[in-house]
Parts: sequence; C-alpha cells; structure tokens
Amino acid sequence: ILATVDWDVTHLFFNVQFLTSWVYVLYELILDIFGVFLLIGLGMAIYRRYIVRPDRLANMPGNGFIWDDAYVLIMLVLIGITGYLVEGLRIAVAQPDWAPWSPVGNAIGNAFIAFGDPSNRFLHYALWIIHILIAFVALASIPYTKFWHLIAGPVNIFFRSLEPAGRMSAPVSEDEPGVKEWRDFTWKQLLDFESCTRCGRCQDVCPAHASGFSLSPRDIMIKLDTYMWQPANGHNMLGDVISADELWACTSCLACLNICPVFNDQFSAIIDMRRYLVLEGDVDPQLQDALANLGRYGNSFGKSDRMRAKWTKSIQPKIKDVRRDEVEYLWFVGDYASYHASMTDKTLMMAKVFQSAGLDFGILYDGERNSGNDVRRVGEEGLFDMLAEKNLVTFSKSTFKTIVTSDPHSFNTLKNEYSENGNDHYSVLHYSQLLDQMITSGQLKVSRKLGYKVTYHDPCYLGRYNGEYDAPRRVMSALGCELVEMPRNKENTFCCGAGGGRIWMEDPPEVTERPAENRVKEAASLPGVSTLVVACPKDLVMFQDAVKTADLEGKLFVKDLIDLIGEATEMNLAEPKEQN
Repeated sequence: ILATVDWDVTHLFFNVQFLTSWVYVLYELILDIFGVFLLIGLGMAIYRRYIVRPDRLANMPGNGFIWDDAYVLIMLVLIGITGYLVEGLRIAVAQPDWAPWSPVGNAIGNAFIAFGDPSNRFLHYALWIIHILIAFVALASIPYTKFWHLIAGPVNIFFRSLEPAGRMSAPVSEDEPGVKEWRDFTWKQLLDFESCTRCGRCQDVCPAHASGFSLSPRDIMIKLDTYMWQPANGHNMLGDVISADELWACTSCLACLNICPVFNDQFSAIIDMRRYLVLEGDVDPQLQDALANLGRYGNSFGKSDRMRAKWTKSIQPKIKDVRRDEVEYLWFVGDYASYHASMTDKTLMMAKVFQSAGLDFGILYDGERNSGNDVRRVGEEGLFDMLAEKNLVTFSKSTFKTIVTSDPHSFNTLKNEYSENGNDHYSVLHYSQLLDQMITSGQLKVSRKLGYKVTYHDPCYLGRYNGEYDAPRRVMSALGCELVEMPRNKENTFCCGAGGGRIWMEDPPEVTERPAENRVKEAASLPGVSTLVVACPKDLVMFQDAVKTADLEGKLFVKDLIDLIGEATEMNLAEPKEQN
C-alpha cells in the first residue's frame, strides 16, 4: 500500500517520491523481516487453533465460525507467500543493487535463477496480479468476515465506557426496563456483539462456566450477534436463543469484562435481559422470596427491622444512633453482618475495635435498609430505587462525614451508584481501608505480631469493581502475617459465587463444583497455608460452607480480616474507650 501511494499518487500527481535511496532500502528490509514474523505468527495461530485447540476455542455456537477463522488465516498466508514470490521474481528479473537488503526476496530470486528462467516477466506479472487480487478480495470481505474485527475492535475500544466499573447503567426505558429483542439494546451493546473476537478469554475466567453452569459469556455475545443479523427465523431471542438459565447463572463478578481485549461489556447485556425476565416474573422461586423480603422488610432474611441491631445489646457503651447524634463515621453494617449467625462475632469484634480505638462512629439501627447492590444486579431496578431512596432519605436526616462498611457489595453501590442521585457530600470507605488508616496513624495499636502464614481472597466488588487491592494486604502485613498469594489474585481473583443474586438461588443439578469450592481448594493447595482471610461477609459465609462440602474441615480455616485485628490487638483483654 505504501509503495502504491508513493508511485501512483505522490509521484503521479505531485512528482514527489519518498521511497528512494536509503529510505527504500530500509523499507525493503523492514517488509522482509515483518513478513517473516507474519508467517510465523500465522503458523502458530493455525497450530494452536486446529491442532492444540484449547477448550475456549472449541464448541462455539453455530456452524460457520470454523470456516470463518480458516478463511482469515488462509487469506493472510496467501498474501504473505505470494508477496514473497512476487518480490523474488522482481529481484531475479531486475537484479537491483539493494537485493541483499531484502534477504527473503533475494533468496527466492536466487532460487528462480538457479532452477528457472530469471527473465520470465509474464510469471512475475501473473503472480503480481494474483497477489493483488487476493489482497483486494480480503479487503472486500472485511464487512462479511472476521476481518471486520480489525475495524469494529478499535472502534469499540475507543467508545468503551469511562464510568466507574461499579456504576451500572440505568435502563433505557423506565416504563419497560429490560431487553426482549435485539432492537432494544443500545448501539454500544450492538457494537459489543460485533466486536467480539470469539477468543474465549471471558469463558476461561467465568466462575459460572467453570462450575458447570450453562453460561458462557463468549457464547452469549456470539449468539446475540448472530441473532442480530438473522432475527427473522421464527425464534425468540429470550428463550430460544438465550435461555433464562444462562442469564441467572451470572455472578456479576466482571471477570469477563476485565479480561476482554476489546473492552466488551458482556455483563450489561446480561443485566438488561435479566431486567426483562424480572418484569415477566421468570425468576427462581428462592430469589423471588428474597426479593419479596427485601421489599417488605428491607433485608433478604425476612427479619424485622427491630432485629437489625439486636447484636448491639451486648455492647457497652451503647453505639451512637446517627439519626440523633452527630458522628464522623456512619457504620453501614449491612444485612449479613446484622442478621447472619456466622457474622455475629465478627460484627461485635468490629464494634469493639472501633470503640477501643476511640473512633467517633454510629449506626442507623432499624433505619438501615439493604443497599440494593445485588438487587440491582438481579435486574429488579424498581426495588433498588425504593431501597436506595429509603437509605438516602435517612442519610439526609443524619450528620456524618464518612460511611464505612464491611460489605464490598454495599461499599460499591454506596460509593458509585448512590452518588448518581446527587448524594455526594460524604466519602465511602471499606473497613479494610479504615483499618489501614487507623494502623498507619497510630490510632489502632497492634499489641503483638501474629506470625501467621495466610492467603487472601480479593472480593470482586472491592477489587475488580473498585480497584482496592493494597489496603487489606497492608493491614495483614502490619499484623505480622506472611501473605502467600493464590495463583488467581487481585484483578484475576476468582469469584466466590455469591454475587449477582446467586447467594439467593439454588444451584442447578449440572453444577459440578461450586465457585466457592473451587476457590477453597485453590487456597488449601498452597504449601504451609491453613488460613484463608476474607474481607466480605458473603465470602465468609460461602467459604465456610465450601470448606465443609469440599472436605477441608480441620485443614483450611476461613477468617475475616477483623478476626486477625482482634487477635493482634488482644481485643478480648482490652477495655473499650468511651466514644468521642
């Protein structure tokens, strides 16, 4: 292309050429070298796709994708080989002085001289025409083949969302939220479908797929793209093309979005289709019960508001009520930390730690409601709005500077989604961030170094959603713990399986190994490690159960970060200070 522009455009119309002298020699050398790289890369791609054939490149929906991939590879190989043959014949015929600077072309030219007629200009022209025809056919086929990704991919990357990962987009229509047909998707979602390279990276990291669920983020994108171009085949998008089981399998971990090379947002498409399923009542019975409880009681357990702060009865001095007392920190306790039996001692320990450090904090008692993070990711937009509005009204009547919560799910929605309603007059911290600040400032004293060898699970909503990986690790380091990282850590963490409402749903029979079981086995495989540290109530519940079902009791112990704080500060021996 560059040579064509040089000779047929700039030279023809402006009598100017830039591929002359040493510039042309360098141009020939670079072309030769990168041509070799091209053919080697194509050889590797062919070997990997058709001989090694990893799982993520196999079993794609539809029948045309194998040939589509083969077409692209064959065309590029033909362009590379015919290009070298044309170059070799040109050198054999013209014998230019710069021939040694085109090493591959020169070698082919010498072969023509040794085994044939070096002056066969007809063969040179014929090969040149074939080479150009192949190149033009490849160009003409761009809109209809996988070559299209050369255009769609960069365009999709350019238009990727710059919003925080934890901020979900609102429904296109408030009256009828959700997507029933492909025309209901946004233009960006349609571009996502077109941009999918079918590489399968998202499928590889999907916890639902690894557990045996029917969900494959790659297949979702492929099927939606195919349906977009062939909708008039008598099939409904929801039900015939995309099943409800696929959509409800998603744990909202964002691993697919995080790994996608072209920044596709598979999750937004899944959520929009979930919204329609919720609208139609096509919901798992257990999930329906949880949503009903959330609507009636403000928590998924179906417990009375008055029981939300029942755990505080054993705390002295009494924790402040933020609705009446001005405080610096509002502790948004969350449902699991308030109601779940496995979390009671963790919640009490956190209160004792805060009081012993003299932290000026309070809670909302029966005024708190579920933050709505998982409700929204289930697709129940109306219920999310109701819960958020109740919390925001309570916040507006309270005086505080910062919200702190131990639940990464609540942390995410309080930080990223409540602010959409103009409620941005306070900051939001995860408790690991606050503990890190307190230890660094000296407000929280560490009495003894623990000396434990531990591993740590990065919660999806703290890590991938909000980019916080260091605070929990600094806390563990300050407590004298030796951290042994799991192979899948930080942005590559493996979801516990609780997100996206999965914690409220029954696993289908085809599930071979729950995500939490997969994760605790990974932790237990680390040499010398018997403690898995978590910083999320749902992680604690999921992993404690998984330790039992994976037959790891007595071998792996799941501890909350606050447990380590309690041990390192010898909290049971210390008397709490009066709150400021």
